[in-house]
Amino acid sequence: MKNVLVIYYTQSGQLLEIAKNVTQELEKAKEVTVNYYNIKLKNNFPFPWNKKEFYGAFPESFLQIPSELEDTNNPILQKKYDLIILAYQVWYLTPSIPINSFLKSDIAKKTFADTPVITVIGCRNMWIMAQEKMKKLLKNTKAKLVGNIVLVDRNINHISVITIAQWMFSGLKKRYLGIFPKPGVSEKDITDSKRFGQPILKALTTNNYKNLQNDLLQKNAVKIKPFLLTVDKRANILFRKWANLIRKKGAKNDQKRIFWVKMFNFYLLFAIWIIAPVVFILYLLTYPITFFKIKKDKKYYSSVKIK
Repeated sequence: MKNVLVIYYTQSGQLLEIAKNVTQELEKAKEVTVNYYNIKLKNNFPFPWNKKEFYGAFPESFLQIPSELEDTNNPILQKKYDLIILAYQVWYLTPSIPINSFLKSDIAKKTFADTPVITVIGCRNMWIMAQEKMKKLLKNTKAKLVGNIVLVDRNINHISVITIAQWMFSGLKKRYLGIFPKPGVSEKDITDSKRFGQPILKALTTNNYKNLQNDLLQKNAVKIKPFLLTVDKRANILFRKWANLIRKKGAKNDQKRIFWVKMFNFYLLFAIWIIAPVVFILYLLTYPITFFKIKKDKKYYSSVKIK
């Protein structure tokens, strides 16, 4: 009998829906038992979000500062598993605060130790540097990353900025103004994610994960967009400066901090609508001389290797 644990945190329910489709084949298999664990924080974040909380979560999210957990004595976490599927969201180019908090806890180190892990990401579009941070978090728990699946919002960048914001602040996953596309991962992509179940089941039952990521890539588990990788890397440098600056301004309700969070909000809008298009033009101009580096980067970031 094989035991699988799915660990997740979701506010809207989308990530759980993705995870359940990915594990559909495992659930059907008589020789597999699948358990689910929903990460809970003592002071949870609101959904729908308000702008103060949404932007106020930025420094702690980016700097990977953990929050206090609850329900860590859950019996589900006390068992030893043959495989863990870790479904997570990206907050500010980083694994979300709940996921980060859990992976830095003592119970995670016990649960994950010497265990194969498949990460499943559901996000807007930029996830690559977050996954690099995830690799380090998993390494610190002594887990072995054997697979990665990424589902993103396929709408163009500036459209998804608008639709995701409306979803986060309204709590409703619907067509904004009746003309914009639905936000988030499409229903078709969520449903089609069940295609990953068969290669995962094969690796699980044979206890051989050596070729799992290659098998998942054959089913389009990961798609690297070089331009977004460039933006991701540069934004991480700038976000670190902003996060450290805001943290120095005091506690969350300190007026100096609130002021600088608002400044970051303005900067973010400027970066998305003004800086990003300029970066895209520069990317196109330099593409011929960076072609081979891009090819090398795509191979690495599609893999489960860690630098």
